[in-house]
Amino acid sequence: MKVLLLQDVKGLGKTGDIKEVADGHARNYLLPKKLAVAATAAELKKAAGLKEAAKRKGEKQAKEVSALAERIASTEVVLKARVGEQHRLYGSITSVDVAEALEKQIGQPIDRRKVELREPIKHVGTFKVPVHLGPGIEPEVTVRVEPE
Repeated sequence: MKVLLLQDVKGLGKTGDIKEVADGHARNYLLPKKLAVAATAAELKKAAGLKEAAKRKGEKQAKEVSALAERIASTEVVLKARVGEQHRLYGSITSVDVAEALEKQIGQPIDRRKVELREPIKHVGTFKVPVHLGPGIEPEVTVRVEPE
C-alpha cells in the first residue's frame, strides 16, 4: 500500500515522503496514529500545497533573521557598572545583561541563551559578543562597558 507520511517516522521516512509499506503496517500502525494517509491523488495535491507553503514560510523567516542579524551587527550596547581598582568591575556583565540591553535597544526579544558570551565580562572596555540566530548566522554585537 502506498502512503503519504504526515510526520517523520523513524526507519521509514520524513514528512511528505511517499512510501510503499505492508497493508497491515499501514492499517494497524500508520493510519490509526495519524502518521500517514493513503496516497491518493487528492492527498498528494494537498501535500504539494503544504510543502510549497512551508517553503515560502522558511524563506520569509530567513529574510527576517538576516535583517535582524544586520541590525544586531550594527548595534553598540553601552553598559555601565561600578568599577574598582585597575578598571575591574565589582560584579560582572553576563549574557543576561547583554541580552536585556540589546533587546531594549533593537526592540525585539533576544533569548539570553543565544548570546554566546564565553565568560562574564569583568573589565572596562569594548568587546565583540556573538549572537547565535541560526545555522551560519552569528552577528557580533559590540558591547562597551563604562564606569558609572
